Amino acid sequence: MSRIVVLGGAESGVGAAVLAKVKGFEVFLSDKGKIADHYKEELRKWDIPFEEGQHTESLILNADEIVKSPGIPSTVPMIKKLEAQGTHIISEIEFAGRYDTAKKICITGSNGKTTTTSLIYYLLQQAGLNVGLGGNIGKSYAYQVATEHFDYYVLEISSFQLDNVYDFRPDIAIITNITPDHLDRYGYEMENYVRAKFRITKNLRPEDCFIFDSDDAITIEHLDKIVTKAKQLPYTMKGEVKQGAYVKNDKIVIKYEEDECDVYLNELALGGKHNIYNSMAAALAAKAAGIDNKVIRDSLASFQPIEHRLEPVLSIKDVLYINDSKATNVDAAWFALDAQTKPVVWIVGGTDKGNDYEVLKGLVKEKVRAIVCMGLDNHKFYEAFESIVGKDKMVETKSATEAVQAASKFAQPGDVVLLSPCCASFDLFTCYEDRGEKFKDAVRKL
Repeated sequence: MSRIVVLGGAESGVGAAVLAKVKGFEVFLSDKGKIADHYKEELRKWDIPFEEGQHTESLILNADEIVKSPGIPSTVPMIKKLEAQGTHIISEIEFAGRYDTAKKICITGSNGKTTTTSLIYYLLQQAGLNVGLGGNIGKSYAYQVATEHFDYYVLEISSFQLDNVYDFRPDIAIITNITPDHLDRYGYEMENYVRAKFRITKNLRPEDCFIFDSDDAITIEHLDKIVTKAKQLPYTMKGEVKQGAYVKNDKIVIKYEEDECDVYLNELALGGKHNIYNSMAAALAAKAAGIDNKVIRDSLASFQPIEHRLEPVLSIKDVLYINDSKATNVDAAWFALDAQTKPVVWIVGGTDKGNDYEVLKGLVKEKVRAIVCMGLDNHKFYEAFESIVGKDKMVETKSATEAVQAASKFAQPGDVVLLSPCCASFDLFTCYEDRGEKFKDAVRKL
């Protein structure tokens, strides 16, 4: 019996461990940190041995294969030891893909991937298809493969999940865009990050589709560096394409093979330029999956915004509070600021990932009344923006409650308080969802 060791005891790792158990492997799970109680209960339910707070070498180095959770960098000592002895290390996505015969629509990118993933899932649901949602959103892909059956999966896949993918193959692959992000995990080399994103295309076949934003300079720059036999379907707001999607006469036009569908921009449920791109990508994927034009139009008009992405919370004393906690990089925050039409009190901060804030300065000068920093190290924000908004219009806080209270003092009637952090959440919060929930709770208590 082959031995699978899973490193990491959260959603991804526990799902992989359950799948390994179902498939008859000898399984062991190890987490250097603390495992949440509900995950420990799941492991006990499936009779999977585990440890927390340590990595016991004698229980790990004898693995036939390692499934590594995406949050674990390749630089940690245990990974280095496993690599040195030649142990094969894969991701949960790679592992689950071995046992899944469903059609897979897979989305990666620096920004927009969660919205695009959610849109595609909704489109397929509205078409009556038997579809699962997973990857970097919702339930573990591996857990669903172990315990459920779907004809389709819509999977949001991060660069960390793609790092240890080798044979996994989507039927439809989407790169929404590529902007600097997570450079701390890629040796501060943009090229390494780009290559990680493009791994989603490496196993595509001629009958598969590759959907991409042809207005995104970094994506286009690397197109000629990849080898893919798949049908290439660009989407753009800067002209027309023979196959793909574009904007013309206030409509999205989707062309796939001999079929054409159009959707008026003013009928889209999601506002903002960035969501026109997300809607084009989702509509193209739906067309490639054979979804009816009416379903596409109706779904793009009725979709509800996702939590933690430009999510209106409450209006208090004529000040609107918006939760954009999922904006964990500069480009996402740029879109959030660009979408605002009223003066902004901007809540930023968290774990910096090698960010360059230069691109935000014009928007800050144009739109931002005051800045509330919510993080343990805010010096880069002060260096970038203090001269723009003024020293008296910047303040440091160490919790969501403090940040919301400070923002409410800066805000004037008709303003927007925007949580769009630019950074990861791990200095003060467990994840971006935790940050968003605490922000919303603090707003409700004002």
